[in-house]
Amino acid sequence: MSTEVAPIVIAAWQGFVRHDVQGPDGRLSVRVGGAEHGAPVLLCHSILTSSAIWHRQAAALAARGHRVLALDSRGHGQSEAPHGPYAMDDLVADAIAALDHFSIARAHVIGVSQGGMTAFGLGVRHPDRLLSLCVIAARADAPPPFAAAWDDRIALVRERGIAPLAAPTAERWFGRTFLDAHPAIATALLACINETDPEGFIGCARAIQSLAYLDGVTTLQVPLTMIVGANDQLLVQPMTELAALLDCRLAIIPDAGHLPQVDHPNEVDATIERHLQEAARSG
Repeated sequence: MSTEVAPIVIAAWQGFVRHDVQGPDGRLSVRVGGAEHGAPVLLCHSILTSSAIWHRQAAALAARGHRVLALDSRGHGQSEAPHGPYAMDDLVADAIAALDHFSIARAHVIGVSQGGMTAFGLGVRHPDRLLSLCVIAARADAPPPFAAAWDDRIALVRERGIAPLAAPTAERWFGRTFLDAHPAIATALLACINETDPEGFIGCARAIQSLAYLDGVTTLQVPLTMIVGANDQLLVQPMTELAALLDCRLAIIPDAGHLPQVDHPNEVDATIERHLQEAARSG
């Protein structure tokens, strides 16, 4: 299995331009690149990161002729952090604001973790705006044990800021062995986490705690592929059950963690390319 990894790039991306978009509650930052009239792809990232985690996929999609939008969620990257709490529907509304700003009627949406939850929300609230969904490392509901796990993190950030979360989060996502073997990835990931606004983290964590799209996703009509890393133990079972419920493809990436597009990009990129090709044929 491939051991190639994808860089996390906070700095400017070649061929991409940052745009400010007025969201419902504040300014959003979106990196845009690729063919102006190509089939649009919206990339949505996880909590505590930014568009930086999508560098490789964004470049590859742009090279294949797509118009690529990589959104920084509210309070993450270069987007403003409005006062919380937020609801998942607020993050969905931010994504719609980005599409509207660029006059994009329908897009393929690819989201990981919080971004995957946002993708499900787009499918539930705005199915007419989607060409397809690719959801990585995300569930569609927040059962009590899952929701409760965020309370301690929220309390810690309120008391001490983001910094105490950075190293434990990185290790939970990728494992110590991977981080030790890839120090450049570890350094970039910690920098990405640490630039998250505490208000943005707390607001988004509250949104995740109220995640309630499970009933809605059962009516999805757009092409859907789900991806999860085999080492992402909290998500393998719920995503397997959800894929069976929705009768969609689930790719379980061997040895991959919570952000498989970083630690196993070849396998994820191939799954995304297959998904987009099949979605184009079905459309």
